[in-house]
Amino acid sequence: MSRPDPSPEFADDLLFAVALTLADGIGPKLQSALLAEFGSARQVLAQPLEALLRVRGIGAKTANSLIDPTLMDQARQILEQCRQLSIDVLPQTHAEYPRRLPEICDAPSILYRKGVLLPQDELAIAIVGSRRCTAYGRRHAERLSAGLSRAGFTIVSGLARGIDAAAHRAALQAGGRTLAVLASGVRDIYPPEHKELAEEIAQQGALLSEMPIDQRPLPGLFPQRNRIISGLCLGVIVIEATRNSGALYTARHAMEQGREVFALPGQVDSIASEGCHDLIRDGVTLVRGVDDVLSALGPLPMPTSPNSAVTIHSPRELVLNPLESQVLNLISTQPIYIDELLREAAIETSRVLATLTVLEMRRLIRRLPGNQFVRHD
Repeated sequence: MSRPDPSPEFADDLLFAVALTLADGIGPKLQSALLAEFGSARQVLAQPLEALLRVRGIGAKTANSLIDPTLMDQARQILEQCRQLSIDVLPQTHAEYPRRLPEICDAPSILYRKGVLLPQDELAIAIVGSRRCTAYGRRHAERLSAGLSRAGFTIVSGLARGIDAAAHRAALQAGGRTLAVLASGVRDIYPPEHKELAEEIAQQGALLSEMPIDQRPLPGLFPQRNRIISGLCLGVIVIEATRNSGALYTARHAMEQGREVFALPGQVDSIASEGCHDLIRDGVTLVRGVDDVLSALGPLPMPTSPNSAVTIHSPRELVLNPLESQVLNLISTQPIYIDELLREAAIETSRVLATLTVLEMRRLIRRLPGNQFVRHD
């Protein structure tokens, strides 16, 4: 059966990538299997029925959906709607696709985005927990989110009721950035009472989803999207999770992805915190405040542009301006002479000297005899 030619209005690869996600029964694992077998979405959709049926996990219904010629028309319609609604569609090859996500198993082939992603969003922490949180859980979610926001982190969560919403709101109120990863499409917000919150997030961060923009929220999609929440982040903080809480899926994904996992303890007899207590018993980091998170993460790569980053060794470095960060990153635990420092900096001498004075005053570096400099202990 012949397929329509790709529309000239959209990049061919993007059309094929979106079309692949629209086939019946195609989730992240099957997408990964098909792409591994055939190399690209274009090649997957060009295969005959017999070849598709040979891929493990592909049944007759899914294979027939993959050869449906209307998939390309559906993809065009979705991309046109996205253009009208100012929703970006990011394939993995896009320059603004989050750099950490391709590291994870079954990374989304497509991300729908409403809002903006910045290089600094690579320095992100997820805060997740119960939808039916207590006042204790909400208070600590707000405290941790606001503190981490002020320290320069982007807060990631799932826009759900309870802990998620508290974390998003606290980040916004602290003037920080926050990302909401949805299990449904980004056009129709779920839960509906969070529509205004979602609009604020889109102005001070982004709404993200791997699902087509009109996807309704279905129970099975929430655990699936949790791998994206953890995959975007350096670590995940769990606040108030019962033993059957969906937040524990996020923690398990984080462990599998090599991310740090933190848990806030509750009262010893609190059913609301049983999942957190189990995590702590099993060895995840107990978190009491922002310092516990920063200490566990250690030196952090802080992106300064899409292709460059500086390393943050101390939380105090997060308040430095770009020049101060640049000079500081030329100084290590091994002494460096001022002449060598000036050569490597390639910046006007007077500006480097003034910056060194600031760094000394902030106790980030020490001046040694012989006009040498070293990182402060």
